[in-house]
Amino acid sequence: MQKQKILFITHELTPYLELTEMADIARELPQHMQENNMEVRVFMPRFGMIKERKHRLHEVIRLSGINIPVGNEDNPLIIKVASLPSAKMQIYFLDNEDFFNKRDYFRDEKKKFYADNDERVIFFNKGVIEIILKLGWIPDIVHCQGWMSSLVPMYAKTVLKNEPVFKNTKFIYTVYDNEFTEKLGKDFISKASMPAQNQDGFKFLSNPDCNDLVMTGVTYADGVIMGTQDPDSELMSYIIKQDKPVLPFQQYGTENFVENHYEFYNSLLENGVLEANK
Repeated sequence: MQKQKILFITHELTPYLELTEMADIARELPQHMQENNMEVRVFMPRFGMIKERKHRLHEVIRLSGINIPVGNEDNPLIIKVASLPSAKMQIYFLDNEDFFNKRDYFRDEKKKFYADNDERVIFFNKGVIEIILKLGWIPDIVHCQGWMSSLVPMYAKTVLKNEPVFKNTKFIYTVYDNEFTEKLGKDFISKASMPAQNQDGFKFLSNPDCNDLVMTGVTYADGVIMGTQDPDSELMSYIIKQDKPVLPFQQYGTENFVENHYEFYNSLLENGVLEANK
């Protein structure tokens, strides 16, 4: 039987970058899915604090060299890969000299929000899409964790909906607590647009904050996982109105945490098979 393929997209992952509990979840879930006979890849940004020598990153030449447009600028995308020996799992790092290399997460040493965080988010999401198209590895599930991967389902379901690679792919989006309250700018849409972009995808993005990005991720996901026990009330109301499969909050570290995620993945895949056979 052919292995199901799952792509995890995250902006933090133990042991590379540990900011919240998401880092441990992003580390544990892929490993357990792989141990349950699923084929796994993980994508994340290569922030400056992720040291190449320490973590043995090396460039993937065949995947590098793509230019990612953000507004009117083309920005070179560099792909680096590392392996987690204990899990035999490949981690792909999306890098760029201006957006990620030698820079911290989303605030400087004085805790000031970077002025180009909008472009960094757009670059990462567009970069993820380009690498999926180029990798030659078609995921059955793309699991987007947190706000930084929130545009991926939107791009896949709008401007790229006719791409064969996304034809049967199911997108899952995990909602976590808001990580910032700042706005990302009134020119976000113009920077984030792709050729032939359907503007319906930018409903919440005229001058987005963290919550607006999350709502975009929820809108285009096939299933939603609640990674927070205390979600924003407006957001929770919106999720309920979407009438799509939702995995309620699971306390990390509890006995059935991994098993419930595994069953949620399989339920979406089974529904996808049924829909395809109608």
